[in-house]
Amino acid sequence: MDAARLKELLGRIDGRGYKAYREISGSYALPGFTLFIDYVQGDPFAAPSRLRAAVEQPLAGFDRSLYSSPTRRMALEDYLARAFDRAIRSHVRGGRGTGKSGLIAVDAGGQEILERTAAVVNDRFVEARFMAGLPASGRRCLGREAAAMLLEEVPRVVRQALFYEALDARELSAHIEAAEDQEWLRERLQEMRLVAFVADGSVLPRASGVSDLPLKGGQVVRFVSPPELKLEVSLPNRGRITGMGIPEGVTLVAGGGYHGKSTLLEALMRGVCCHIPGDGRELVVARADAVKIRAEDGRRVEKVNISPFISNLPFGVDTVAFSTENASGSTSQAANIVEALEAGARVLLMDEDTSATNFMIRDELMQRLIPKEKEPITPYIDQVQNLHREYSVSTILVMGGSGDYFEVVDNVIAMDNYLPRMVTEQARRIAGERRDARSREGGERFGPLVRRAPLAESIDPLRGGKERVLAREPGFLLFGRQTVDLSQVEQLLDISQTRAIGDMMSYARRRGYFDGRTALPQAITRVFDEIAREGLDVISSFPGADHALPRPFEVAAALNRLRSLKVKQIREKEM
Repeated sequence: MDAARLKELLGRIDGRGYKAYREISGSYALPGFTLFIDYVQGDPFAAPSRLRAAVEQPLAGFDRSLYSSPTRRMALEDYLARAFDRAIRSHVRGGRGTGKSGLIAVDAGGQEILERTAAVVNDRFVEARFMAGLPASGRRCLGREAAAMLLEEVPRVVRQALFYEALDARELSAHIEAAEDQEWLRERLQEMRLVAFVADGSVLPRASGVSDLPLKGGQVVRFVSPPELKLEVSLPNRGRITGMGIPEGVTLVAGGGYHGKSTLLEALMRGVCCHIPGDGRELVVARADAVKIRAEDGRRVEKVNISPFISNLPFGVDTVAFSTENASGSTSQAANIVEALEAGARVLLMDEDTSATNFMIRDELMQRLIPKEKEPITPYIDQVQNLHREYSVSTILVMGGSGDYFEVVDNVIAMDNYLPRMVTEQARRIAGERRDARSREGGERFGPLVRRAPLAESIDPLRGGKERVLAREPGFLLFGRQTVDLSQVEQLLDISQTRAIGDMMSYARRRGYFDGRTALPQAITRVFDEIAREGLDVISSFPGADHALPRPFEVAAALNRLRSLKVKQIREKEM
């Protein structure tokens, strides 16, 4: 069908009940592109209709070099979604009636460059996927207003966003090359024996506590690496840069309040993803297996082996297969660490501000007052080196309140007015001068890690006989009859990632990956393998417009926070 046919249909249903819009579902050959109307909303107040605009690649004009690798393709698609969003703001009037009438929106993302379904590029076509609120007066179709949207505004948006000749070629190349440089460096951190890299000149502070945009103006302090950790690397596109390389092992970030300790950790936490040019953190890169850990009072825990940290609880409570409906700060932080290790994390990021004090440290005065046989908690200070020695797990820890850690860390960085200084030798000298040192607790080994296999019947997306998986905001997922609280999973950055997590969990259940024999990380890996082969659309029943790929760690975190989750433990000496 062509534009004339769509215009005729919209004219015919003008003034009819809103459900008449379903007659326009299908594909239409418009000048220069094909418009697909995949799903039509049933009500002007319901979720918007889903549409796609596809331009054949010979017309779109994108050279294959722009999407010749997975990273370049991801960055190009990210850029096109942002270009489509800018074009919407230039050409779409909106406000065409009741509810969402006149709305056109695309999932364009924020400061991070993520793999999304909002745009697709391949050798055959370039495609944008977007949402549209079909116009209504009350619950009656405004067919002529819809014709103006679909046949006038959408073509203008497509011409501005999906044709190479209409785009800023230098800006597009810079976007792709920035992502390529970041991913190239991230992939080489391990062979460089680093866990993270912060480039000189980076801008780490954000505009405000509720904004992820970079701080601007006279208050900006650009990052300068200390000489002891300064490295030079040569990136594929940007060439030679210098910056601070944080080595494997245990690194303590100290300093006074408001001097940038948590700001540095926040940048490292988000350094597992690529950032857009101009963000200030586009050359702050952390290893992909870095996970932020915190205390999380009240969360549910299901058969997690927290015995390396907590044992000999009153009333004989089992901590090798520990379960609770309402975890304390210390038990939740212990569970969060063990679950992250189970999922494959090999770098742990922690901030004392979001940690349970009794989990992190027990000083010599408290040891003298409460003997070890009366204290079930082995604090992290006594396991941090065991973790590194036995499982090659590194830790970056922000700590401004306890110098006891000076005795167990490999490097100490002091933040002073947002600038780092190496103070390792000074910290060791101070530690060596103390008279009443604390006693080490917990032994010389961390102990075995235990895998768990989820049971399918405990992961149920159905509600009222229908699948119900819905992301309300980044931190909350409706999954069947449950609301999964992900608000404290701090590396979950986008509501589209939350949406994808819910659909990935449902997909894994349908595929039979939660069979009581397959360990949780292996079940998740199977889903990611299918996505790698077939694309993120594999988890959807129709082409998605609002999914962004999460990491396996955040999928595991969501499964672990299902209050219905049941697992069987698989005892192994190592993962």
